[in-house]
Amino acid sequence: MSTKEKTLYNRVTVPSEKSDNVPLTSRTYRGLSTVNEDATSTALYDLALIKQDILNHFHIRQGEKLENPQFGTIIWDLIFEPLTPALKTAIAENVTEIINFDPRVVAQDIQISQYESGIQIECQLVYLPYNISENLKLTFDEANGLIN
Repeated sequence: MSTKEKTLYNRVTVPSEKSDNVPLTSRTYRGLSTVNEDATSTALYDLALIKQDILNHFHIRQGEKLENPQFGTIIWDLIFEPLTPALKTAIAENVTEIINFDPRVVAQDIQISQYESGIQIECQLVYLPYNISENLKLTFDEANGLIN
């Protein structure tokens, strides 16, 4: 390559079509859910999609996912155990880990209590892209599974 060609190569710039100043409100999460049989559409957007992703994570028992045995929740294995302070701490850590696994949301103020025949978890979710808080109540029942 000649000297002229090298200097020409160094001077050529390709403009990027990306804009670095994308407003936060333009973010839209799109997904699909076949869980609700009564829904007229299987499409989910934004908060509903984030919430469904978190619920899906809680439906998986830890060790069930192939090639990722740390994925999922330990709660299904603890439903029949007495709810001691040490067990509450382990569940709270697991819930925090599951919710914080999704970068779009953060868990705050987790409360764990016994439910009739299972474990009830209440926590406050903060959806980061939208700066919206919501209370989430999960009931893990030994007979019915996860009840929202």
